[in-house]
Amino acid sequence: MMKAGFPEDFLWGAASSAFQIEGGWDADGKGMTVADFNSFKRSDRQADSRTASDFYHHWKEDIALMKELGLKAYRFSISWARIIPDGDGEVNRKGIDFYSQVLDELLASGILPVVTLYHFDLPYALVEKYNGWADRRCVFAFERYAKICFEAFGDRVKWWLVHNEQNLMIRVDERMNISEPDAWKADKIRAQMDYHMFLAHALAVNACHEMVKDAGIAPAVSSTCTYPLTNHPQDVWAAKMNDWFKTNYCLDMHYYGEYPGYYMRYLKERDIVPVMEAGDETLLKSAKMDFIALNYYRTLCASYLPADREHPAGMRVYRGNEVDFDQYGYCRDEKNTNLKASEYGAQIDPMGLRIVLNDYYARYHLPLMVTENGLGTPDVLTEDGRVHDDYRIDYIRGHLEAMALAMEDGVHLMGYCPWSVMDLLSSHQGFRKRYGFIYVNREDMDLKDLKRIRKDSFYWYQNVIRTNGEKL
Repeated sequence: MMKAGFPEDFLWGAASSAFQIEGGWDADGKGMTVADFNSFKRSDRQADSRTASDFYHHWKEDIALMKELGLKAYRFSISWARIIPDGDGEVNRKGIDFYSQVLDELLASGILPVVTLYHFDLPYALVEKYNGWADRRCVFAFERYAKICFEAFGDRVKWWLVHNEQNLMIRVDERMNISEPDAWKADKIRAQMDYHMFLAHALAVNACHEMVKDAGIAPAVSSTCTYPLTNHPQDVWAAKMNDWFKTNYCLDMHYYGEYPGYYMRYLKERDIVPVMEAGDETLLKSAKMDFIALNYYRTLCASYLPADREHPAGMRVYRGNEVDFDQYGYCRDEKNTNLKASEYGAQIDPMGLRIVLNDYYARYHLPLMVTENGLGTPDVLTEDGRVHDDYRIDYIRGHLEAMALAMEDGVHLMGYCPWSVMDLLSSHQGFRKRYGFIYVNREDMDLKDLKRIRKDSFYWYQNVIRTNGEKL
């Protein structure tokens, strides 16, 4: 067993998101979100966001458990629709008050808040009014929402994340409320939405720097590490292109304020270059992120996929999970037979985390924070009321060791917020797929007593934090 080396100020944390943990979906004036709308469509098969883990009514108890766990940081999101129910109208004072209480309790417990402004839960009213991010008015609605948050919470929140996984979210039609059956038209809408989100990110970054003293703000990206299927040069190039098209183009846009050449070529190949207005370039280049937040769960494998008459260069075919795609003229998704996978198909690969940490630090030389990383499984509650999740301990231990090695490599790593602090609503697997250190006693169709139960991983991670990573 290697001896991990973590700095004394390392932020040991955990993570969640509003729609997956809060419940109280319409409590005290909150509006419906896209995440609510989509979860309600599956309510006959699994849990939805109406109750989730009911953090909205258990937040004091839950923060007490976070304090017991020893967390130094808690990464969570604010629900835009709890602050502004219709997205761009009147501010809901009760929403402001709720998050103020949460922040005060976290700080009183010695836990640093790391706050995400937008985690998959666009107010549904903006879909009905503007078709969401397809319309430029959504950009300015987000800017206003961000400024309201900075004004209300900036005295207590110094670490901010703008969009969670824009680079992945934009590939999932349900999360973007894209219902266009024509592939080219859907890609055109997607490209415009993506561009508008970049503008919104830039406006939020600049507003944060103007309004919040000593603040740090960043994107939270879904990181991608792709291995070539073979050592054939075209496969090696395909693996790089898979990373670039799924993640690096997004980071480059945030860092440099313009699309990299290969991505603009793709947009032109598909004839889907978004509408850009005068002043956009200046805005995008003016917004400077302070660090990079990354979510890491798996690695990928790719081979070269040539284009042909029926499949022109740049054309994408999305896989069944709506996340991965084959792209003609660039790359095809392949299975890596060298890795084991979780029950839900994510290949387990701590080395990939070391690779992406080194890659992003070398490319941008900005501090990094891991804001999601975890193992989703159907945990079992024993008759004596315990959850033995050694598999989760093994998973997180392996990734912590990879992080320690990355820091030895020279990477500036600020903290680690694994997913998730407690069991919460999985978008497509409800409460069958559990990630937490704390078991929430409910099932998809039975709320039971919602009791919080410490898993074996809770006590293990508590000791990791207590020893600053010396005992993994």
